[in-house]
Amino acid sequence: MDALNEVAANIRAVSATLPDGVRLVAVSKFHPAEYIREAYDAGQRVFGESREQELAKKVAELPDDIEWHFIGHLQSNKVKYIAPYIHMIEAVDSLKLLREINRQAAIHGRVINVLLELHIAQEATKYGLTPDDCMALLEGGEWREMHNVHISGLMMMASNTDDTQQIRSEFERGAQLFDTIKERYFAADDTFCERSWGMSHDYRIAIECRSTMVRIGTAIFGPRVY
Repeated sequence: MDALNEVAANIRAVSATLPDGVRLVAVSKFHPAEYIREAYDAGQRVFGESREQELAKKVAELPDDIEWHFIGHLQSNKVKYIAPYIHMIEAVDSLKLLREINRQAAIHGRVINVLLELHIAQEATKYGLTPDDCMALLEGGEWREMHNVHISGLMMMASNTDDTQQIRSEFERGAQLFDTIKERYFAADDTFCERSWGMSHDYRIAIECRSTMVRIGTAIFGPRVY
């Protein structure tokens, strides 16, 4: 079975491991449109990309009912390119970026869902808001006046390590922070509900730590194609 034909089987295998309430974001970045089409034909509808030019080409080639998530680090000056069609931006790591998403969404008459990205992992190379910075952004309150952006939850990556206890500890810290933020700022908003953590190598731990969305690429599509 070649790599393309394996995609559908991999989608079914991964989906079978996910409990109710956990959605799969198939990370399709660096893979061609035909791989996404194979996953789509197997029933997958949510895909994650991280480069706006690559994403634009795929949007033009693939079905309109795909729910596209931008999962990589996003520069403010790139928001305008994805604002017309992006469903969710998963890695908002600054107030500046949140403002620009709101501005561009307004231009297109849309409301864009976003997740605030946490930096909990013990790696300097990771992007994201520290827990203190995340709380400060929310406490500032400017987001309440942004009517074209909706904060739907939190996103994070655990440290890239074989130490499963460290991974679990970081995910648990994210879950605890979600609870604090939910109670303090979003108690009346049922749509603040997403906890996006877990990738191919650690998603089973993430699910045990109350993840609602797992971002899986390699286990579905194999090594990057380009």
